[in-house]
Amino acid sequence: MSTYKNLIGKDVNFLTTDPDNVQAEGQIWYNSPAGAFKNVAGASTWSSTGSLNTARRESGAAGTQTASVVFGGGLAPNGNPDTNATEEYNGFNFANSGNMNQAREGMGAAGTQTAALAFGGANYTSGGVLASNEEYGGSSWTAGNAMNNSRSYVAGFGLQTAAIAVGGGGPGTAVTESYDGTNWTNLSSPSNVPGILFTNASCGTQTAGIIFGGGYLDGFGKPPGPQAVTLEWDGSSWTAGGNLNQARRRLGGAGTQTAALGFGGYSGPPQFFNVTEFYDGSSWTTSSGTLATGTGHMHGSGTADSALSAGGATSTAGAVATSYEFNNTINAVIQSSWSNGGNLNLARRFLGGTGTATAGLVFGGFQTNPALNFNESEEYDGSTWSEGNNLNNARRGIEGFGTQTAGVGVGGFPPPGVRTEEYNGSSWSNETDFATQRMNMFGSAGTQTAGLIFGGSGSVNTESYDGSSWSEVNNLPTGLSNARGNGTQTAALSMGGDTPAPAITDATSEWDGSNWTSGGNMLFGGSKMGAFGTQTEGYSVGGVFDTRVPTDYNLVQEYNGTAWAVDANLTTGRNAMGPANSAGSTGMIAGGDTGPTPTNATEEYTAGTSTLNIKTITTS
Repeated sequence: MSTYKNLIGKDVNFLTTDPDNVQAEGQIWYNSPAGAFKNVAGASTWSSTGSLNTARRESGAAGTQTASVVFGGGLAPNGNPDTNATEEYNGFNFANSGNMNQAREGMGAAGTQTAALAFGGANYTSGGVLASNEEYGGSSWTAGNAMNNSRSYVAGFGLQTAAIAVGGGGPGTAVTESYDGTNWTNLSSPSNVPGILFTNASCGTQTAGIIFGGGYLDGFGKPPGPQAVTLEWDGSSWTAGGNLNQARRRLGGAGTQTAALGFGGYSGPPQFFNVTEFYDGSSWTTSSGTLATGTGHMHGSGTADSALSAGGATSTAGAVATSYEFNNTINAVIQSSWSNGGNLNLARRFLGGTGTATAGLVFGGFQTNPALNFNESEEYDGSTWSEGNNLNNARRGIEGFGTQTAGVGVGGFPPPGVRTEEYNGSSWSNETDFATQRMNMFGSAGTQTAGLIFGGSGSVNTESYDGSSWSEVNNLPTGLSNARGNGTQTAALSMGGDTPAPAITDATSEWDGSNWTSGGNMLFGGSKMGAFGTQTEGYSVGGVFDTRVPTDYNLVQEYNGTAWAVDANLTTGRNAMGPANSAGSTGMIAGGDTGPTPTNATEEYTAGTSTLNIKTITTS
């Protein structure tokens, strides 16, 4: 009889704790305290994510799961308006970008988020099937040379400078065209597909592509209705691949020729599919991961292990904005999230703060109508805010560091902008003034007995605090206003702000206790953000951004000590909020400016997790 060692070449390990690394994949071990055999199982799941700003069906899409662009599409069933709207996805939410020149649906698509291609399709307002072609550069679209054949519901794959278009209706064509970044070329036989296919999914490269599903146009010697057919492209000709398990049209696709994903689709009223299948280059396997709702009429983007489905339709009545991410992984992933906490008693902007998500402190701030600076303090216990004793000096643009029971409030407007006050958990006391006037938002870090402040009012100055007096230390590389910071007195992070130009900066600087050095630039320059965390796990929350970001102020970016990444967006966008410098990866922000009025809303952050998907082996 074969044993595990004979089959695998290793003994079953007897462990007292489960492993926590990817080396456990494919292994079986015995957990002695649990008295059970275990292994790591792969999991395929779809999870909901941020919705499109414009609900649509039959749109184009290009890019990866966390950096995708969605463009065009129909706003409702055939005969109703098409859209030229473009949206970019950052892994959490969609942001509007530059509109296409021609509203259309059912187009072919290729490329990446910053170099996409849209070709063919139809505009049902004007009633025309299109041959026109557009190129996207990351913010705007420009017209390129048209295809040789007008076609709608066309399949496409490849890059902006090396793409393939095939099939399509209105009138139908089986011709394959290639694009070199300038011109489209009809490829000679045998490049034509066997029969005219349309409404199928596609993915791959110009020399190794795949199309699957869809339907044949009636009257061309092929059976009507949804198809399971798969065709592979090698750069010069088409050959048959393994059939889908579920025949369908208007489905989504992602991946490559040898690792493709097909999902959703439609076979006529009222059948919309939620099924997902994986292609390994020869055959399709039905995945355990299914869409939450049967959905069709959508494009996909990404890979077979990490895909995005955006919009589409769940019935014949209209279009949807819902979007989903697909992940095939050995890890159980929980995304970062924000949740609403208890409201402040006093709505305000440009307030100071410090502490944690379960022991927070805010103080000072400003309201516009009537114009009034506040001296009120509030303490947070993780669910509700309660009134604390007032600051001695009402002010806005005040910053803070420390804890709820040992906090420091510094600077702010009105002048002189150099005041220091300490909080002991019940009352505030005036302490030694610092040297450099700072009357708007600035960076702060540390504790009541080891604090740091930097920037503000265009200053480069950095000052350290020992609990009783201030000392000048080395300057920031650039003068800043409205920057934020976090960390400690010996390991602080300065992020964003306004430079003297003035212009919003994406610069990041790291403080080692003696000097500032440049860190990785923010993805989007920000001003008047909230901030919390550490130098190697820092968060920029909300704020005012450069022109690439809509003015909804809900963008969150995370720093890992080297580079920034987009994180889960705020529920309520805002700027000029507190607290800054709250500790850890379970931070909190409160108050701030939402545009017309200050807010009293509080939001709490929970960082995402990723753990091995460990399963107990049973005989059932």
